Amino acid sequence: MRPNAIVFAYHDVGDRCLRTLLSAGWDVRLVVTHRPDPAETQWFADVASTAADYSIPVLRPRAPGAPDVERLVEELRPDFIFSFYYRWMLSEKLLGCARRGALNMHGSLLPRYRGRAPVNWAILSGETWTGATLHHMVAKADCGDIVDQLAVPILEDDTAADVMKKVVAAAEIVLARSLPGLADGVAARTPQDLSQGEYRGRRSPEDGRIDWAWPAIRIHNLVRAVVPPFPGAFGTIAGERWDILGTRLLKERLQPAHRPLLFEDHGECRIRCGDGGVLRLLAAMKDGVAVDLRELARQLAASPLPLA
Repeated sequence: MRPNAIVFAYHDVGDRCLRTLLSAGWDVRLVVTHRPDPAETQWFADVASTAADYSIPVLRPRAPGAPDVERLVEELRPDFIFSFYYRWMLSEKLLGCARRGALNMHGSLLPRYRGRAPVNWAILSGETWTGATLHHMVAKADCGDIVDQLAVPILEDDTAADVMKKVVAAAEIVLARSLPGLADGVAARTPQDLSQGEYRGRRSPEDGRIDWAWPAIRIHNLVRAVVPPFPGAFGTIAGERWDILGTRLLKERLQPAHRPLLFEDHGECRIRCGDGGVLRLLAAMKDGVAVDLRELARQLAASPLPLA
């Protein structure tokens, strides 16, 4: 008899992992997902649409711990419960409804970067690797035994969207190769050494504020970690807010200065940061309009701009 499952899912990871289960012949009896957030640009796949394509019932609860969800899951008595980028913690009552296991797919190499926004935090921290981890769910988030994980590289200029695509692919691979062992009851279970990792919290748009006195690498990592479709990085230039949409870390270094500077060099707009490191400005917006960097470079050649 093929295993059955209830899936809590959202985002591209949720969509691809749901498809992976179905492709492997698992009986998905219910999909629970989130309602669209009007304050958020939905640039990722709609799990509810995928479920509807496969005639799978869908619930969209308005809050965590909705009684109707708990009641239905209890009635369905699933072999497995999966959480694939679902944004709410599942209650212990829900976890207890899974007769053979409740598992989560997390977007990092656990135990590193437990908690929220793991891809963004990994880039902000200057990591060169991250990945996807399938693990058993317990009462505390991202702490259960690991079934499998797969690493993916973070390149120097990768944005969070770039890395997210790699994590989605890694999640699909990890799940696909773990399903036979889960079905047969022989999948690995490796306890996490939680001392080797950390929790990271939710990020807000205000966390994208740039301090130009920071080292160049820190500014570069922030820009690429939060560039749209995430809320984005921003800083003050000539007393005005500019949205910084792209930078490149250059090899050259200048003498550190009391005030960072936006200047022209070789027809390019460059930023001297607090440590003397230099960034090339690749894209920016001001008042909702893209900055013409060629014209800006011509202006900077005559008069560089101090950065607040």
